[in-house]
Amino acid sequence: MDIGVAVLAHARNTPTATAAFDGDRSLTYAELDARTNRLANTLQGRFGVRPGDRVAVLLRNRLEVAEAIVACAKAGAVYCGLNFRMSEDEYRSIFANAGARVLVTEEPFRELAGTLAGEFGLSVLDVDDPSDAGYGSLAAASAAPPPTVHARRSTDEFCIVYTSGTTGAPKGILFDARAVATHAMVAGLEYGMSASSRWLTTIPHNSSVQITIAPSFFLGGAVGFHDARGFDPEGFAAEAARRQATHTYLVPTMLYRVLEAGLDASALSTLTSIGYGAAPIAPDRVTELVERFGPVFSQLYGMAEVASIATMLRQDDHRRIAAGRSDLTASAGRPSFLTDVRVVADDGGDAAPGERGEVLFHTPYTMLGYHKNPEKTAETLVDGWVHSGDIGVFDEEGYLYVVDRKKDLIIRGGYNITPSEIENVLYTHPAVLEAAVVGLPDSEWGESVLAAVALRAGRHLDDDELQRHCRAAGLSSIKIPERVLTMDSLPKNAVGKIAKRSVVDLVTGEAAP
Repeated sequence: MDIGVAVLAHARNTPTATAAFDGDRSLTYAELDARTNRLANTLQGRFGVRPGDRVAVLLRNRLEVAEAIVACAKAGAVYCGLNFRMSEDEYRSIFANAGARVLVTEEPFRELAGTLAGEFGLSVLDVDDPSDAGYGSLAAASAAPPPTVHARRSTDEFCIVYTSGTTGAPKGILFDARAVATHAMVAGLEYGMSASSRWLTTIPHNSSVQITIAPSFFLGGAVGFHDARGFDPEGFAAEAARRQATHTYLVPTMLYRVLEAGLDASALSTLTSIGYGAAPIAPDRVTELVERFGPVFSQLYGMAEVASIATMLRQDDHRRIAAGRSDLTASAGRPSFLTDVRVVADDGGDAAPGERGEVLFHTPYTMLGYHKNPEKTAETLVDGWVHSGDIGVFDEEGYLYVVDRKKDLIIRGGYNITPSEIENVLYTHPAVLEAAVVGLPDSEWGESVLAAVALRAGRHLDDDELQRHCRAAGLSSIKIPERVLTMDSLPKNAVGKIAKRSVVDLVTGEAAP
């Protein structure tokens, strides 16, 4: 079973049910099935796509994303969804790795698509081109299922998910059809999805395939596409209400904007499940979210190599937070269904509760590996275990607390400093909207501590006041930021996470002669 077969089945069983929507547009399952048959037949007949060929998709969040994913499945192609926020150099790196045959794109990317097509020998299908050279050619294609619709096997490659490049060039994370289907069922269980669910996708679609789009289509629900550029909390709330969305997923920076906008539970009343994750969130903000909107939240923790879900702080846990368990706001939750999570000490043995170690994952939906990168695969995936690079600790109840990433640790005078500890204190200041703590080279101490903050509208804050706030919160002197950089908004990567590397580059660039 894959997404293509699932859509075919829903088209037969519930043909008039909504499958996908985008603004004022929508498709029933019967319509989505027919259109994706035409697209799959076009990919095969016009472009020569064969099972196993790569099809890259460079689109903003729009309905045609759903069509491309399902058509790739029906054609037996490997879907390569691209984040529309990446740089031209990042796209070049991706296409050099993917070896795609076709690029599906739209009007804003036509010039770039032409450049990439010339460099990498790609064919281009423009969804905004109504002519026979573009998407208009689908009208002449057969609406019958292609002969490959039932040919996919569970071990066949299904998709390549490219990382956002926060730690270097984007890596292509390869999954087979079995992993995608298994993860879709886990996500459906964790988020309480069903055929009546209407998921409003707010983050770039390439990060949503296995968390939102695949579960929706396997279960017969509807998936909507919301503009992910420049998140507008009021616009998001209006769209959720208009489309009666039941589920969504927001990164912490989006949740901060929701709080800052003053929205209350009535503004998001149709939403029964709000997922969040992808980056650390300040515990005080979790408490504020639960107090304002109720325990509708589920936090995920994981990494792209396991399709993002490894542990969950579930809605029941958020109910416990509302009932006074404030300590759980700092937790990443407990292992998800079908997932084994370990905290491993330096000697390779399991750390005892309360002891720190590296977080490892083992799941039935783990990646096959990094596409065309066996060295990096061997480094990350060892005996079936994914090494996260995160430092964590289990408590006696089995809740995981992620202390920090190994690479984010600041070593000052031989003392290990975890940036998240300082960031959580910064977030308790009423003027702070966003915060990131990084280490900078220091000739005397090895590294110094820099705090970059974005302030709430109309608020002001100087270095001395923020340092006093940190001292009053009990941070030791070695953890007090020596420098504070105030910005209108902290730099984000293509997924919406705060990009600490960009903060470092900005500061070192400022300091350069």
